[in-house]
Amino acid sequence: MSYLEELNPMQRETVETTQGPVLVLAGAGSGKTRALTCRIAYLIEEEGVNPWNILAITFTNKAAGEMRERVNQLVSFGAESVWVSTFHSACVRILRRHIEGLGYAPNFTIYDADDQKTLMRQLLKQMDADPKLYREKAVLAQISDMKNNMISPDEFAVTASGNYRQMQVAEIYRAYQEALKNNNALDFDDLLVKTVELLQGNSDVRGYYQERFRYIMVDEYQDTNRVQFELIRILAGKYENLCVVGDDDQSIYRFRGADIGNILNFEKEFPGAKVIKLEQNYRSTQNILNAANEVIRNNEGRKEKRLWTENGEGQKLRVRDFDNGFEEADAIAREIANAAACGTAYHDCAVLYRTNAQSRPLEERFVYRNIPYQLVGGVNFYQRKEIKDILAYLKTIDSGMDDMAVQRIINVPRRGIGATSVGRVLDFAADNGLSFYEALKEADVIPSLGKAQQKIDQFVEQIESFREQASQMTIPDLIETVIRDTGYEDEIKGDEPVAAQARLDNMQELVNKAAEFVRNDREKEDALSRFLEEVALVADIDRMDENEDRVLLMTFHSAKGLEFPRVYMSGMEDGLFPSSRSISSEDPSDLEEERRLAYVGITRAKEALTLTWARQRMVNGEKRWCRQSRFLEEIPDDLIDHSEEEARMARRKAAQENGKAGGKRNAYAAPKGVFGADDYTRSIGKQFTVTKAAALSYHAGDRVKHVKYGEGTVTDIVDGPKDYEVTVQFDQVGQKKMFASFARLEKI
Repeated sequence: MSYLEELNPMQRETVETTQGPVLVLAGAGSGKTRALTCRIAYLIEEEGVNPWNILAITFTNKAAGEMRERVNQLVSFGAESVWVSTFHSACVRILRRHIEGLGYAPNFTIYDADDQKTLMRQLLKQMDADPKLYREKAVLAQISDMKNNMISPDEFAVTASGNYRQMQVAEIYRAYQEALKNNNALDFDDLLVKTVELLQGNSDVRGYYQERFRYIMVDEYQDTNRVQFELIRILAGKYENLCVVGDDDQSIYRFRGADIGNILNFEKEFPGAKVIKLEQNYRSTQNILNAANEVIRNNEGRKEKRLWTENGEGQKLRVRDFDNGFEEADAIAREIANAAACGTAYHDCAVLYRTNAQSRPLEERFVYRNIPYQLVGGVNFYQRKEIKDILAYLKTIDSGMDDMAVQRIINVPRRGIGATSVGRVLDFAADNGLSFYEALKEADVIPSLGKAQQKIDQFVEQIESFREQASQMTIPDLIETVIRDTGYEDEIKGDEPVAAQARLDNMQELVNKAAEFVRNDREKEDALSRFLEEVALVADIDRMDENEDRVLLMTFHSAKGLEFPRVYMSGMEDGLFPSSRSISSEDPSDLEEERRLAYVGITRAKEALTLTWARQRMVNGEKRWCRQSRFLEEIPDDLIDHSEEEARMARRKAAQENGKAGGKRNAYAAPKGVFGADDYTRSIGKQFTVTKAAALSYHAGDRVKHVKYGEGTVTDIVDGPKDYEVTVQFDQVGQKKMFASFARLEKI
């Protein structure tokens, strides 16, 4: 067969090994999709397998569509009879035929996320659940986690015994499932769970599908959760002709329920399984692959493999450090602009970061340098809901003349001011020539407001209070006050934990932006108005042509499955990447997942990879000292290009010598396309030094005072190599982490 001749030996072995359980460990860029689709063709054309006896499952509709297209190209007859499907769509097909056995009608409805929230909101109200303790998003997230682990309401009630809140969640879970069934509806998790229940409980249905799917292939197996594993185990239970393809080194979705144990323990679950390793990479150069290999080998929970390529050694990696995050973002933007001027396409460049909040300084510098870009897996920083909400508060505090801003926040967080009451205020404003906010201040004379009048009065009182405070505090402090005192922070914390943390991170990045503005602001008068004006100008990027050549900005998670000639991995600092949570975790698998994420980032690069970090970064509106990521330290020195670093040190030394001599500093020429190439004549930047105290005057448990945050209690002190990191629970602003040299805490 012609397609077999195009395969390397390991890919061909994958295709020709058709009987029994097979585990294909497919490294990044190793051509796994080609091997899978060729295997389907081989089964049909060489082994004589009926197309309808083959099931190929993947995770996304896009991946399933691409696989279907390739199968259609390879298979001359019967391709349409092969089940090429996502997990969820395969389950829907099964349930439409057999769900009556579970007490549902075949025309069941599938609830999306909004439907789930609406139903949960109704249930919580009916059950008189405390809205502060039981947020619909958080409860739904917990229920989803239980379903993915195949824990029923009754089973959860047993484990929750003795814990009042968890017992209440168990009751909500039970009520939620009953409501779904009464509505003849399933949510997305139910599609999997109910299919497994059906197959477990009905031997006829189970036997039919085991006979139907004699050959099963699963792509991205490292991303499966428990219920997906159980589904596959049951379907393959008779013939065990199961071929799973995945890469344990790219298992990065544990927060979504993925269980890396499914791929690591495959040989235990399916004794006698054959293991095939696809280690030849068709994407990257060898230097990039060597860096990825050296980083990932520090993980213990993995299967040994080492990527190699025939693409040649290629460029060495570049590691660049900067004084702060702003300089890092500007340098990346500057280099991309220089590369574009020399003919590089913008879409050949991608900038990766750990959290969505990191996109803000990059977006600003890209706008400043007129570089077209697109955010992948997210929205413009200033278009995110939480950012727009807080900016709407600031606009209202600043003038109250923006009716849209006031209307946006009148019931954010929820105050019980409904659309009907807002409509009556709008009518009153129109009749009397008032702005919406001015009308709110006259709520006592607006007819038919009822109980809403008191809530409107409270809203106005709070805004007026913020206005008084605004004249006495900085913009960062004002933002933090609004987030805290409105209850917005508490409402967000009720969301699903991962999403909630991302939104809180975004708001803290807005605080960082405000702190940066204040630090550079010289006029001081009308600072809030000018801050809002600057943000509006930066945020106005939505008029770009969608067909324009653009740089892609995305998180490491969003980058999985993609590839680019030039990749920039930004924010490579301990505490950011890997995250501080993974570093401090007692579970070593947390740090290993972060390392897998770094491996994914490195292997996105085809030709050039640059890794950047900043010695200082704004965190919670304060400068925080950073050390380079431990993942950088795991890359061997001989894989890193030090020529630019040496040139920079030479320029710095020359500048210092010229400064001592009283003459002009030399401006050294530099090649285009490298960091700092168009800024060599500017000042090098302020250098910071930290002198670590021999000992601190306070200990954990002591009461201390901070010049900005007031009084608090020291909860933890970490003795670092350069300084002590002190954690304080402040009475007014909550927990803060800071370095002792900068905090200047006084024991009281």
